[in-house]
Amino acid sequence: MMSVGEVSRLTGISIRTLHYYDEIGLLHPSEIRENGYRFYNDSDIERLQQILLYREMEFPLKMIGEIIDSPDFDRNKALEMQIDYLNKKKEHLENVIMFAKGIKLSGVKYMNYSMFDAKKLDKYAENAKTLYGDTPEYRELREKSKNRTGSDETLLAGRLMDIFVRLGKVKSKPFDCQESQSIIAELQQFITDNCYTCSDKILLGLGRMYAGGGEFTENIDKAGGEGTGEYAMKAIEYYVTQGKRMNK
Repeated sequence: MMSVGEVSRLTGISIRTLHYYDEIGLLHPSEIRENGYRFYNDSDIERLQQILLYREMEFPLKMIGEIIDSPDFDRNKALEMQIDYLNKKKEHLENVIMFAKGIKLSGVKYMNYSMFDAKKLDKYAENAKTLYGDTPEYRELREKSKNRTGSDETLLAGRLMDIFVRLGKVKSKPFDCQESQSIIAELQQFITDNCYTCSDKILLGLGRMYAGGGEFTENIDKAGGEGTGEYAMKAIEYYVTQGKRMNK
């Protein structure tokens, strides 16, 4: 048996929250002694684990109680569903982290093309502006884009994705070939002309994002075919270390 304080320390849930779960019938302690102290057994702790997992999935407390108390509740199936959801949430958070790292290097609007969820990106962008909005790159991006319309942004997005389409067409060739290196040079110039000064360091950071997995890689691969993001990273790495002389 564990006291309410021990359960609180074990799970990180406040004592007040545990009392509230008891009040609404979601989690009753197995034993309440004469002095009012609550004690929880192993079954109570297992139920609390389920509650916490469903809370991570943002289920309302009332619904959690109905699910767990249902005679058809299958703990193993529930765990499989929860693991699947949490893996998706983990991937989503990794994408957000990757996006924020890219913002730190370079800004945000260059990623806002139609193959991404615009509403999701707007939310990420707003948070990123708070963290990284004072970088020189972001200030340059803001200045260059201040008079652009939505149609202008869509057109630029299409031109950017066209670069990846053409890169995908040569990805069967070595990443240091003249064709791929010329496309990487064009990519760097496109970003510089339309967004911010794309230094070699920033270009390298973008390359790692293109191959970093998640939505970014998936959507680049949709444009140029599977493996385009990975190919872009390798071509960029070669370009900034050795290949620039090929395009002089």
